[in-house]
Amino acid sequence: MFDRHFKVWPKNIVRNLTLPETSLYYNLQVTAERYPHKPGIIYYGEALTYGRFKQEVDALAGYLQAELGVGKGDRVLLYMQNSPQFMIGFYAILRANAVVIPVNPMNLAGELEHYADDTGASVILVAQDLYPHAQGLLRSGTLRHAVVATYSDYLPAHTDLAIPEGVDAPRRTLEEAGAVAWHVALAAKHAPGSLEVGPDDYCVFPYTSGTTGAPKGCVHTHRSAMATLIGSVIWNPSSADAVQLVTLPLFHVTGMQASMNGPIFSGATMIVMTRWDRRTAAELIQRYRVTHWRNIVTMAIDFLSDPAIAEYDLSSLIAVGGGGAAMPEAIAERLHDLTGLHYLEGYGLSETLAATHVNPPDRPKAQCLGIPVFDVDSRVIDVVSLEELPPGEVGEIIVNAPQVFQGYWSRPEETASAFIEFDGKRFFRTGDLGYYDEDGYFFLVDRVKRMINASGYKVWPSEVESIMYKHPAIREVCVIAVPDPRRGETVKAVIVPTDEYADTLSERDIIDWCRENMAAYKAPRLVSFVDALPKSGTGKLQWRQLQEEERARMAEA
Repeated sequence: MFDRHFKVWPKNIVRNLTLPETSLYYNLQVTAERYPHKPGIIYYGEALTYGRFKQEVDALAGYLQAELGVGKGDRVLLYMQNSPQFMIGFYAILRANAVVIPVNPMNLAGELEHYADDTGASVILVAQDLYPHAQGLLRSGTLRHAVVATYSDYLPAHTDLAIPEGVDAPRRTLEEAGAVAWHVALAAKHAPGSLEVGPDDYCVFPYTSGTTGAPKGCVHTHRSAMATLIGSVIWNPSSADAVQLVTLPLFHVTGMQASMNGPIFSGATMIVMTRWDRRTAAELIQRYRVTHWRNIVTMAIDFLSDPAIAEYDLSSLIAVGGGGAAMPEAIAERLHDLTGLHYLEGYGLSETLAATHVNPPDRPKAQCLGIPVFDVDSRVIDVVSLEELPPGEVGEIIVNAPQVFQGYWSRPEETASAFIEFDGKRFFRTGDLGYYDEDGYFFLVDRVKRMINASGYKVWPSEVESIMYKHPAIREVCVIAVPDPRRGETVKAVIVPTDEYADTLSERDIIDWCRENMAAYKAPRLVSFVDALPKSGTGKLQWRQLQEEERARMAEA
């Protein structure tokens, strides 16, 4: 067991966690019974008590079971931006003994179809603004039912807060067969059947992408989900009197666990923002005396770079942190000057349902992943020999922990290659290169996998390539990361066009097509055309060579 970090372990915090033998839904049930009249969610000024929260969860769960035929273990798509309906939908799926499939709201119809096909889901909970992407799947029979939510149903009649564009849109008439409005489903007031799931049943499959290009589901049980949500409320202590600002996307594991499931466990109040706006965030912190805020570094940079930020009262904050990229020293100092707080960086993946490493609140290090948290055994191994490496030597980070996933849904070969037996234990191979220091703090160096980090969003080149190959003018394509002063990294596509289009295809043609066929953050912003792509003797694409050549050209320029 890796224990080097115990000498810097936070004072007055236990090293091991005894996890509940219950489901995530049980957490909401207990909190609603304890605090039925306490605001669980505040949405641009409108409060939803925990009592009403649970009532609506149960009513929707009953509808899923009685009207839509959802049964134990069925997968249900959840496709929304941050909203009360996302949270209600998440817990309703669990109450129906089913499995949550959270879908990135930036994804479009083609990507949504993959989620449905891969999981066998026939039911979707979808927001009105995203419903057009699901309509075709209803018509084709890929999906049988859609419950369509309107964000404005949960807004106050009047508010002085800035409402994001489209969030205040009124309900629209649903004409598609199989679609039902959210409020109609709740009004049916179906009582759910018995709760049949326990700690080892499937809970949620967050999707990630791998080297094959196809997004794949990370199979998590209620037990693995419980590990990181409870860890989050103990590492940065949270109680029923805490107030959490919810700005991270809830489909993403960090937002899901630290900003939703953790606060629900402790009975905290969640201040929900559908889309990021730094002035609105500052006003919400000041107005509702926010105590905890988990974010990504790019969000914190934007927030702290606001010339007017010093005009807001941020004194209620007691814990601010996140990840996604290293926090610049100047921004961290700005946060400390304003609040007296250190920005606590952490590290986790979809496969671990959020953090495995976090900085100690009383002894953080800058631009550092942190130390292994509760019951996490993390090592660094040589990527060739697979031997364990000592402090300071770079290798692949591996993790054994209760929050590690069971495997990739319906992908036994990829699951097998993702794990390694070490010291008699099963470790997950993160694919990330890093090292740890003498005190047991881990640092990220590079990625074994081809992930592009664009403004905190994970972009998998092989997934983008697989979509681009649908373009009739593309013979071959390689997607690489190039440095970008604003986004950190941005996406570039290097293309070999077909003979038919070689003289007529333009960069703008490709960029526009990509923006119409994939999420905006994935779409290449740079395009170049070549006669051939470099390949190894075995025919493998030499993407790293292209990426290094591009970086060298940019450095010379």
